[in-house]
Amino acid sequence: MLTPQSVGARFPRVTGDAGPLLLVVVDTEEEFEWGAPFSPSNTSCRAMRSVHRVQAVLDRFGVRPTYVIDYPVATEPDGYEPLLEIFRDGRCAIGAHLHPWVNPPQVEPISSANSFACNLEPALEREKLRRLRAAVAERFGITPRVYKAGRYGLGAASVDAVRALGFDIDASINPHWDYAVYGGPSFAAFDARPFWFGGEPRLLEVPCSSGFVGAAGPLAPALHRWASTPALERLRMPGILDRLGLASRIMLSPEGYTLDEMVRLADTLIARGVGTLTLSYHSPSAAVGHTPYVRSQRDLDEFLGRLEGFLEHFFRRPGGRTTTHEAFRDSLVNMRESVAGP
Repeated sequence: MLTPQSVGARFPRVTGDAGPLLLVVVDTEEEFEWGAPFSPSNTSCRAMRSVHRVQAVLDRFGVRPTYVIDYPVATEPDGYEPLLEIFRDGRCAIGAHLHPWVNPPQVEPISSANSFACNLEPALEREKLRRLRAAVAERFGITPRVYKAGRYGLGAASVDAVRALGFDIDASINPHWDYAVYGGPSFAAFDARPFWFGGEPRLLEVPCSSGFVGAAGPLAPALHRWASTPALERLRMPGILDRLGLASRIMLSPEGYTLDEMVRLADTLIARGVGTLTLSYHSPSAAVGHTPYVRSQRDLDEFLGRLEGFLEHFFRRPGGRTTTHEAFRDSLVNMRESVAGP
């Protein structure tokens, strides 16, 4: 299990004193049925034709998202063509996103466990990532710096591969979430703060913004873990804690969370001194019928409304600013401020 101590995390001095920073990362991927078995043949990227719907909302607020793109998006015209115009206009940044089951070489058995790249043989994970990086570089004419593992599948060997291939920013960690039940990693020991790790050259982790809100305060993570044990989860205890207002685990995303929940999480993290927020979503949610979150036109309208409502709330805050992952890392390097932690 990864922990801040096991990766040698060093936390830069980033607080909200000068105004909080907002970053946006888009898991940019092919369409597939989330509840069905993984299949190498699911490489359609038709939903990317609708990416402009969400980009238009971000443009209105001057937000430049980072599209972390997987192999089908990097190699299928339906995937990359809608992004090229946005990228050439300077309205976004581009990174890499590894879905092992649709990324060559496809030699591993297809399974839930192997959908997490960190479970592959290290040499295979590295080769898949190398080919993905080359495809992104060829299509967009850049060397991608930002990596986000599909399904948050980051492990110790993944870190070595990411560093060796020249990435200097990772965005894979989803704090307080444990994917072990699916065969994946656990990030229960992490919080939403960015940190340096991985030796030299240093990697910057910019995690998802996930956390707890509720009356339980600092006891919320432990209370939620207790409620999430198999016996209590069958009794829907996490939902009971949520309804009682004691401990709600929220991710900063318009997918599956209300505007009120997104605002509560953001305000709570900022109040706790977290100076950066990362909002994330999946590119297929820009069209109807490709994710569990957008099954109808009404769902799509509400998804876009939640995103716009959150951005309005965030930029009403004094000093609220936006940046990209690359610019954020470069600013930290220029400041040369890093302290031991946690």
